[in-house]
This record gives sequence, C-alpha cells and structure tokens, in this order.
Amino acid sequence: MTAKRDDAAVETRINRAALDKLLKALDDVPLHAALRPASLDGLLAVRGIVEVVEPEDDEERRSALDAGILATLAEALDGLAASRLDEGAALAVVLTGRLNRIAELTARAERLPGRSAESLRARLAQQVAALLEQANGFDPQRLHQEAVLLAVKADIREELDRLAAHVASAHVLLAKGGPIGRRLDFLAQELSRETNTLCAKSNDPDLTAIGLELKIEVEQWREQVQNIE
Repeated sequence: MTAKRDDAAVETRINRAALDKLLKALDDVPLHAALRPASLDGLLAVRGIVEVVEPEDDEERRSALDAGILATLAEALDGLAASRLDEGAALAVVLTGRLNRIAELTARAERLPGRSAESLRARLAQQVAALLEQANGFDPQRLHQEAVLLAVKADIREELDRLAAHVASAHVLLAKGGPIGRRLDFLAQELSRETNTLCAKSNDPDLTAIGLELKIEVEQWREQVQNIE
C-alpha cells in the first residue's frame, strides 16, 4: 500500500536574498570579452534561487491524514495476521500428515514377523553357531556375553516406544499452537536420533527398509518445522 498527498497547488518563490547576493557577487567578477553576461534564466537555474514550497496542512487535515494512515496500517496488519493463520493451518495439515506417516511406519516395524520372539531366537542361534564355528574351544563366559550383546542389539523396543511418544508429543504441540517451532525442532532431532538407532540395530531387511523410509519422512518433517516460529 502507498500513501500520497492529494493534489494541491504548490507555491513557487524566488529567494530574493540569495538572488541579490548572487548578483552582487557577479558584479565583482570581471567578465572576459568572450563571455556573455548572466541571463535571467541562467540565474534562476542556480540552486537555491527558486524554491518550491508545498502548502502546509492545517490541524484538521493533518488529523484526517493520521487517522487514514492508522486505519490503513490496521487493515494491513489484519490482512497479514489472516494470511499467517491460513499459512499456519495449511502447514499444520502437512505436518500432521507427516506425523501420521511416521506413526504408520513405526506400527509396521512393530508388526514385522522378524521381530517375534521365535525369529529373534532363531537368528540369535544362527549367529552364536557362526561364532562357535570360527573358534575352537570358545570360552563359555565369552559366548554368554556375545549372546547377550546380540540380543540387546536386536531389540528395538525402546526405539519404537520413543518414536511413538515423540509423535504423540508433536501432535499435542500442533493442537496447542503458538510459538512452538523450537520444541518441534527438538522433537525432530529426537525422531531422527531414534530412527538412526533403529537402522543401526536392524539385522532384518524388512526392518531396514522401514527404517530408511522413516529417515526420509522425519527429514521432510524437520524441513517443514523450520518454517514455524
């Protein structure tokens, strides 16, 4: 929006004091024979000789102008607020969709057949058998330690629980609204950390595939979060 003064007659004045000083100064300067005396239009072209003065506003006119400026500013601010609300609502829809997708992938990882106790036990038995084949007279105590480590590595229960908790917290923040950008960014970092850990622990191709999809969804969600204050 722009504001402009209504067309009004401007007053043109000749600064007689400045013109008199200029004429006096010229009288004291001897002219060369090849030079012509200064003309009136030349003198008037000197800066400061001719002044253009805009008419002063009276108190009533000034008050009306101020009121118009404030009304226009209020209208612009209302428009900006409405635009930001619309943008925020659209962004909330996008973020909610991403969160739902993250929750869906987390649930898929939870339901994978490879996460069943039987599958984990069979996979652990294969890995232990491989360890026994690599070394004769393997220390039973060391074998037990390795088995425990393999079991811990295969367990992604905590990662799945944290992913679900972070998604729930993000939904609460989005429903609450307000300046939540930093808190959502923190949750995005936590989601990324848990997803990376899940991928690192995975020894199942189906779980790895889900983990990679999760990484993509979390990264895209985090990019959208950067648009929130």
